[in-house]
Amino acid sequence: MMPLEKILPLSKVEHNAILSAQGDITITYEAILPEIFTRSSQDYEAIHQTLVKAVRVLPAHSVFCKQDWFTERRYTGRNQRKNISLLEASANRYFEGRPYYDHCCYIFLTKKPEGRKLSGSAYSNILRKSIVPQQMISEALFNDFLDSAARFSRVISDSGFIHLRRLTDDELAGTKEQAGIIEQYMLLTGKDQLPMLKDVHVKNNLRIGDQQCQLFTLADVEDLPSLCASRMTYEPYSTDQTRFSTGFASSLGLLLPCNHIYSQYIFIADGQKTLKELERKRLRLQSLSAYSRENAIARDAVSDYLNEAIAQQRLPVKAHFNVLAWTDRPELLQEVRTMTGAAIARLDATAKLETDGAAQIWFAGVPGNGADFPMNDTFDTFLEQAACFLNTDGNYRSDHEGIRLGERLSGRPVKVDLFDGPMKSGLITNRNLFVCGGSGGGKSMLMNHMLRTLYEQGTHCVVIDIGGSYKGLCDLLNGYYFIYTEENPIRFNPFYLSSGDVLDTEKKESLKTLLVALWKKEDEAYSRSEYVAISNSLTLYYDYLDSNPEIFPCFNSYYEFLQKHYRAILTESKVQDRDFNVEGFLYVLSPYYKGGEFDYLLNARENLDMLNERFIVFELDNVKRAHVKAA
Repeated sequence: MMPLEKILPLSKVEHNAILSAQGDITITYEAILPEIFTRSSQDYEAIHQTLVKAVRVLPAHSVFCKQDWFTERRYTGRNQRKNISLLEASANRYFEGRPYYDHCCYIFLTKKPEGRKLSGSAYSNILRKSIVPQQMISEALFNDFLDSAARFSRVISDSGFIHLRRLTDDELAGTKEQAGIIEQYMLLTGKDQLPMLKDVHVKNNLRIGDQQCQLFTLADVEDLPSLCASRMTYEPYSTDQTRFSTGFASSLGLLLPCNHIYSQYIFIADGQKTLKELERKRLRLQSLSAYSRENAIARDAVSDYLNEAIAQQRLPVKAHFNVLAWTDRPELLQEVRTMTGAAIARLDATAKLETDGAAQIWFAGVPGNGADFPMNDTFDTFLEQAACFLNTDGNYRSDHEGIRLGERLSGRPVKVDLFDGPMKSGLITNRNLFVCGGSGGGKSMLMNHMLRTLYEQGTHCVVIDIGGSYKGLCDLLNGYYFIYTEENPIRFNPFYLSSGDVLDTEKKESLKTLLVALWKKEDEAYSRSEYVAISNSLTLYYDYLDSNPEIFPCFNSYYEFLQKHYRAILTESKVQDRDFNVEGFLYVLSPYYKGGEFDYLLNARENLDMLNERFIVFELDNVKRAHVKAA
C-alpha cells in the first residue's frame, strides 16, 4: 500500500487550471453536447469539421483529452414545485426510481513544456515511489496557452452545436462538501455524492473501492475499423428507404448501458518533425524491402501516409481511445465485459481487454495528467480520422417548463418546451403543431396530456373535438363542455361584458372583425368608411347600454340599436349609402336576429363568462352525424 499523495502527479490547482509536477498546464471545460437522435447527417458532418478546426488551433506538444462519463442514476420527482395536481403527483410516483444514465462531458487541454520526455508504460508515474517537481511554469507560457485555449473554445462555441464552460478551482479540486472532477475520476464518485476515500487496487485487476473495473482500448491500427466517418446508420430506426444517423462513436456512449468512461486522446506533436521521422523510417524500410515482403508492404503504407499528409495538408497526430467500465456486483462483471466488447465490435473494431497496462492508462486519465500517457499505446493517424472517434451525442436535457415527455433510451420523463423556447431561439417562427399517427397510436392521449400540462401552466385552452376524447379531462378540470344538438345548438354572446370588463381595443377589434366576416364574403373588400361606421356603431351601442342598464347586451339588442338609433344618427350626419349602406348591412345580418335562421348563434344568455373560462371543449360529433344523414 502506498499513500496516494506521494505519487499524485498534480502539483496544484490555481487560476482555474491544473498544474502538474512535470510542468504541464491543463485547462478544463465542461461540454454540453447535442442530444442523441436529434441531428441529421449534415449536422454530424458540421460537428466533425468544427472539432477538426478547433483542435488545429492548439499549439504543438499539446494533448486533447475528451472524457464522457456515463453513470447510472435514479429519477426522482420529489424536488418539484408545490401545489401540484393529482395527475402530476401520480406521474411523479410512477416514474420515481426509474434508472437512467447521466452524461457528463469534459475536455482537458494540456500543454507540455519544451523538452519533456515522452512517457511509456514502463516509466509511468504510477510506478514511481514518489514524484519530485522538475520544472517551473513561466507566466508567458501560461498566458500563451490560455490564448490558444480561448481560440479553441471560440471555434467550438461559434458552431452552435457544442457549448463549453470553463471549470473553476473548486470544481476541479473539490471542496469539503462536494468532490471535484479529479476525485470523481480517481475514486469513481458521483458529482452529487459526498467526498469519500477509497482503496485503489492495481496489481491484478483494477479495483476502486467496491467497483470492479474493466479497461478496453483501441490502441493498434490493426484493431481499428477499415472505414470511419462522422456518422453511422442506426439500424433500429432506419428503413430500406431512409437512414437514421447517429455519431460514429455513439455505441461507446449512451448506447452502452453500463457505468463507463469513454476517454479520447489526440496528441499533437511537431508536424514537420513527425513527417521527417516517417521519411527516415520509409528509407530504412526501402533498404530492407528486398529481404522481406512485409518490409515492402510497410514501406508502401508509410509512403502513402506521407503522400496524403503533404498533398492534402493533413495534420499527423497520435491517438488513443479507451472505455473504462465498472460495476459493484461481481456477478455482473462478465455481462459488462460482453456488452462493452459488443459495443466496440459494432464499430467494426476489435476490442482489447487491458490487464498489465490497465493501471498506467487509467492513471494517465487523471485530469491534468494527460501528458503522462504511455505513447507505446497510441497509433499514428490524421486529425480528420481521429476526430471520427470523438463522441458527439449527449443525453436528453429537461427544460425548466414544458410538456413532460419520455426520452427514448430509458423512458425517463423530461420537460420539453415546444413553444416559447424554440420561438426565442429562432428555431421556429410560429407555434403551430401537427400530431400525426395511425388509428390507436395515442394521438388523443398525447393531446390530453399536453392540454392538461398547458392548463396547469396558466394557458387558456379551447378544443374543437369529434369523438368525445376530452370529456374526462374537461370534467377533471371543471371546464365547459358544449355538445351540439338540434334542440340545444352551440351558441355564443360576443357582445356580453362580464362585471368589471370594459370595451377595450382588443374586444372592439374582435367584434368589428366578426361583423365584417358576417357581412362581407371572403373575397369581397370593404372600404375604410364602412369600417369606421361599424367602429362608431359599437362605441355608441355600449354608450347606449350604459344609459339603459335594463337592456341585455347581445346581437338582438345591437341590431335593434342599429334600426332605431344608429340609422337616424347616420341620416343626421349625412352619411351617403356609397360610404356605408346601413340598409344592406341590416339585411345581410338579419338571419342572426330573432326569428332568423341563426338567431340562436350570437344571443346566448347562459355560460356568459365562457371567454374567461380557461378550459372549453366543443363536441361536434352530432354535427358530423347530421351532415352524413343530410348527404
